Amino acid sequence: MAVQLDAQLLEILACPCPEHGALLVGTPADPGADFLTCSVCHRSYPVTDGIPVLLLDEAVRLDADQDPTDG
Repeated sequence: MAVQLDAQLLEILACPCPEHGALLVGTPADPGADFLTCSVCHRSYPVTDGIPVLLLDEAVRLDADQDPTDG
């Protein structure tokens, strides 16, 4: 299921890491994934029950071909 966030909320959300950037819906490998991915550091943050979990401890660093839901 694709992330459903208000466009204005998505505009103000930012990655919590020091080299933060805009958050993009999905992941490089799956644009419909329930994640927000930083356009600068490429960490992906899960979206649980429609709520972005923007905690560095919960972030997943991905290569372009990885899927964060794969164990």
